[in-house]
Amino acid sequence: MSWSRFFNLDFFLVIQVPYSRCSQECFPGSRKAVIKGHHICCYDCILCSIGEISNDSDAENCEKCLYTEWPNEARDKCVPKVIEFLSYDTDVVAYVFLFLSVLSSTTIILIIGIFTFLRNTPVVRANNRNLSFLILVSLKLSLLCIFLFIGKPVDITCMLRHVSFGIIFTIVLSAILAKTIIVCIAFKATTPGSSWRKWLGVKLPNFIVVILSSLQVLNAIFWLLFSPPFQELDMVSYPGKIIIQCNEGSRLAFYVMLGYMGFLAAVSLILAFTVRKLPDIYNEAKYITFSMLVFFSVWICAILAYVSSKGKNMVSVEVFAILASVVLSIPIPQVSGIGRYLRYRNSDTEIRYFCDIGYRYRKCKIKN
Repeated sequence: MSWSRFFNLDFFLVIQVPYSRCSQECFPGSRKAVIKGHHICCYDCILCSIGEISNDSDAENCEKCLYTEWPNEARDKCVPKVIEFLSYDTDVVAYVFLFLSVLSSTTIILIIGIFTFLRNTPVVRANNRNLSFLILVSLKLSLLCIFLFIGKPVDITCMLRHVSFGIIFTIVLSAILAKTIIVCIAFKATTPGSSWRKWLGVKLPNFIVVILSSLQVLNAIFWLLFSPPFQELDMVSYPGKIIIQCNEGSRLAFYVMLGYMGFLAAVSLILAFTVRKLPDIYNEAKYITFSMLVFFSVWICAILAYVSSKGKNMVSVEVFAILASVVLSIPIPQVSGIGRYLRYRNSDTEIRYFCDIGYRYRKCKIKN
């Protein structure tokens, strides 16, 4: 029994009532734990476990918060969990992606304008202007898909973000593969009397793009019909947070989409690498090889980061991969076509080369 006394000069005064206990009071945020081998009045004060609170003194047990709530720092009150997703309101990186997307879109529009102005020149025609326009427009649409990744995910945006990007970017890769095949055929067609000349034209590349893109469209249709993506609330990965994210639905369809794009890029890389030493007047294969190497480097790193991240970090990785693919790799062959025009326009080398591969060019008659 403990006594607390206060002495003064006039009298003896007890100012505290004695108490009979061997432990201090447990404050809110903790609970009592009886010490084995001691009296019931002797106990330890243990902090409430993660996700639990106690708002009374000397509480026997802690109470769990609701699934949408989390204890405060003192663990004596439940507060709403923090909702997390890639947002313009709280994330500066969202504005960085927005700026890069607008800048890249403006650049692609500028390239489209230059190609339109030079559309009747031999270099742009040999560069297969229809495919070039298709690639540039598809790249522009790919950049617009970025806006589906930023903001609060809902079911409709979850269904559109991967499916739309997968189809549009497959069109880009199909067109690049078609251009690569035409490069190989054009090189073989320079030999007089070559049977490859009959494959030159717009029918073959258009056929390749339609067939290869249709396979990805079929995958997307089955994906949306049988197991579409949907909004998901992740309350486990990070304590105190509710991560609003998209669940892919069918993992198989998601990886088929990625694998098919990788397959198209790999075939383009192999074909472009085999004919990379074409004459300088038609050296687009070199740029396609470089573009595909950059594409593979970006997406391999992105996939490794994707599988090891959660929430808005995972979304940021996806957006970065899209931007890097569009900005750093894919438009390079189109820009190279403009560069070749500025270098070889109206030169004898240009005229002789395009006359040899069978293009209808008015100066062919003069030189012949």
